[in-house]
Amino acid sequence: MSENFLLSIQITLIGMGLVFGAIITLWALMSLLTRILTEREARPEVPDESREQKARAAAAAVAVALTEQAQNRVGYFPMPNTALVSAWQLGMRTRQMYQKGSLKR
Repeated sequence: MSENFLLSIQITLIGMGLVFGAIITLWALMSLLTRILTEREARPEVPDESREQKARAAAAAVAVALTEQAQNRVGYFPMPNTALVSAWQLGMRTRQMYQKGSLKR
């Protein structure tokens, strides 16, 4: 009985070793292929004019965002057509009003 048990343990260990060995081999092959293929791709150089335009666009976006934040405008939420407002709508509107600064806690 103990011989059968030891044989079954050996078969299990060999099988698990083969499975994990195959997984590790596939992982290594995928990693190798990824490195080989990404090294062959040439990245196009970005001209200096394009970089300057991107920098100007980013600076303009930051300026607009800072101006809007400084104004701290409060949005107007019109009443819906019906007098009933769902709990979800009420919660979202209250949260937006807190964010805009029109309601103080």
